[in-house]
Amino acid sequence: MNWYREISTLEKRTLWSCFAGWALDGVDTQLFSLVIPTLLVTWGIGKGQAGLIGGATLVAGALGGLLAGMLSDRYGRVRALQITVIWFSLFTFLSAFAQNFEQLLVLKALQGVGFGGEWTAGAVLLSETMRAEHRGKAMGIVQSAWGFGWAGAVLLYTLVFSFVPPDWAWRLLFGIGVIPAGLVLYLRRNVVEPPRAAAPVASPRQALPAARNIFDRSVIRTTIVGALIGVGAHGGYHAITTWLPTYLKTERHLSVLGTGGYLAVIITAFICGCFVSAWLQDRIGRRLNVILFAVCCIATVNLYVFLPMGDTAMLFLSFPLGLFAAGIPATLGALFNELYPQGIRGTGVGFCYNFGRIVSAGFPVLVGHMGNSMPLGSALGIDAGIAYGLVVVAALMLPETKNRRIATVTANAASRA
Repeated sequence: MNWYREISTLEKRTLWSCFAGWALDGVDTQLFSLVIPTLLVTWGIGKGQAGLIGGATLVAGALGGLLAGMLSDRYGRVRALQITVIWFSLFTFLSAFAQNFEQLLVLKALQGVGFGGEWTAGAVLLSETMRAEHRGKAMGIVQSAWGFGWAGAVLLYTLVFSFVPPDWAWRLLFGIGVIPAGLVLYLRRNVVEPPRAAAPVASPRQALPAARNIFDRSVIRTTIVGALIGVGAHGGYHAITTWLPTYLKTERHLSVLGTGGYLAVIITAFICGCFVSAWLQDRIGRRLNVILFAVCCIATVNLYVFLPMGDTAMLFLSFPLGLFAAGIPATLGALFNELYPQGIRGTGVGFCYNFGRIVSAGFPVLVGHMGNSMPLGSALGIDAGIAYGLVVVAALMLPETKNRRIATVTANAASRA
């Protein structure tokens, strides 16, 4: 932890503010995947409809991320971050009052706008605040907050469903998801714009030209390859996390407590994976780190769902599954920020990360429909294998960006990607 003692007070405040925000987003977002089995029974909806809600949330999150990237280039990183957390908290709360499938679909989609926007604005803010030699570690630590939020969601789910009837339990979970947002708003009022990002903020008239500039000849290759990595990384991850609780309960026939036990192993592994990736990417580089974790994901996901094994063996294999799934998203924040010049960084990062979300939204929907004609585990394994294979191919097309001083990244440097 010598590196942590080296960084400034501003860097620490920014790090932990982004960490807290991402953890709270993780709580509210992962609660939906946990209550899918309840909604299937309570409302009598099919797996395809449940997958559609998850997919719509991802699409809306992608659009929110794109918008937040443009807003952060225009108005600044901190202001964009504050807007997104207020939006996300509001629609998380309103989701508790949905009366049918259609209402929940709309409210979860609107919630997704804030969820996607927060990652983009926070990632750019943190990357521009942290010094180059510690940027990967900081981004990996913040990504681990999603695991802590996921763990919080599982604990809340187990507690609430143990004492509250299912018809009301899921509503209570969505309702209390708004409470911690006040802490995040307080923290963000104490974080300032990084000096390197404060000067070149675009005017409103410059925003659309800046958005078009990520497709300029000098950076279009970077944009395309980065977007492909986003598609594969999100496609594999969301296919697994959206349907894993349902897979464990319907095909492995685990109780709620059993599902929580298996998820606890995977979540712990996810957190460990983020820390491992944070350390590795500042040592071996972003590109090799992404490839390494993607190959390991392909192997472990297919072992997990295709090999016949008992519950004990599956429990042990859950740890590498969660660990390797964490490595790629823990690297994307640093990688994407280091590929773009400052004037279009928010827009570029928002597009690469969130275009992947838009396309990957089809993966949970596809898994749900495939699950009607084949075992759900088989659908998960096939989709995840294709997604992570795409990550490997795309990463081979990128340069190494480790230790790149992002304040000096130019369009010419980006074009070499």
